[in-house]
Amino acid sequence: MNDIKEPKTLTRTFMDIGLLSQSAAVYSTKRIVEEAEQLGHYIEVIDHTKCSVKLGSGKPKIYLEDENITDEFDAIIPRIGAKVTRHGASIVKQFELNGVFSTARALGIIRARNKVRTLQIMSHRQIPIPETLFSINPDNIEEQIKILGGTPVVIKLQEGTHGLGVILAETKKSAKSIIDTFYKMDTSILLQKFISEANGEDIRIFVVGDRVIASMKRTSPVEEFRSNVHRGAEATSVKITEKEKHIALEAAKNLGLGVAGVDLIRSSKGPLLLEVNASPGLHGIETATGINVAREIVQFAEKNPRKKR
Repeated sequence: MNDIKEPKTLTRTFMDIGLLSQSAAVYSTKRIVEEAEQLGHYIEVIDHTKCSVKLGSGKPKIYLEDENITDEFDAIIPRIGAKVTRHGASIVKQFELNGVFSTARALGIIRARNKVRTLQIMSHRQIPIPETLFSINPDNIEEQIKILGGTPVVIKLQEGTHGLGVILAETKKSAKSIIDTFYKMDTSILLQKFISEANGEDIRIFVVGDRVIASMKRTSPVEEFRSNVHRGAEATSVKITEKEKHIALEAAKNLGLGVAGVDLIRSSKGPLLLEVNASPGLHGIETATGINVAREIVQFAEKNPRKKR
């Protein structure tokens, strides 16, 4: 009599997930919650600005207001707001130290939020970037512009988001005026060579784990060179090259981000990395591509939970 083997039953580990977000109402947060619940997980939105860490006297504890949440979660998905980066990253770091998996490392969040830090790391890893200069010297602004090859130049706040704090200075006079104003305000900026052949377009590549999940092209409106969706850019699905895929994966890996939005432009010299977003929005990429990015993020967390308590 032949032995008939029963098919293997696939088992799923259901998890307790903490989603660090200041608002449960924003699209990205709602989508991640929806997908986590559909996959059978318990997920709780945690406002990280209301979290505290207590150190000393035994194991460090994390509190949400007066509730001890130290051992509540198997994994966290951080979506840290730009204005509270340091505190948010500190909360993420404490979860990490307590053995909880995070889809983005605290150090990666801090690095990605600072454009100069990101570009320094990319340059060190020989990832192509636009010619960039940063300084705090108000006495040689003309020489700084000359080093970049003259105007036009792009002036960026080092910690701006959604295209805010990005200015195109088309003449030497306007560039000197803008740069001088920022220096006098003690505001950290960087200068970049303007890539005219990009034609107001950039590429957002969404990385989850060690895979590119989706990519879109963003085209700026007429009379606007910034190609951010928040600035009214049109987003469409786009096929990327192997080199662009390689740049995106290496950028996320070198910053320590399991989830990242990597922004590139296409120049006459090939793709150039602009910046990396540690909390990339999901609305534009899901709408443009039809890909369920939120589910990919939850499934990435599924693969890396800490051992059950």
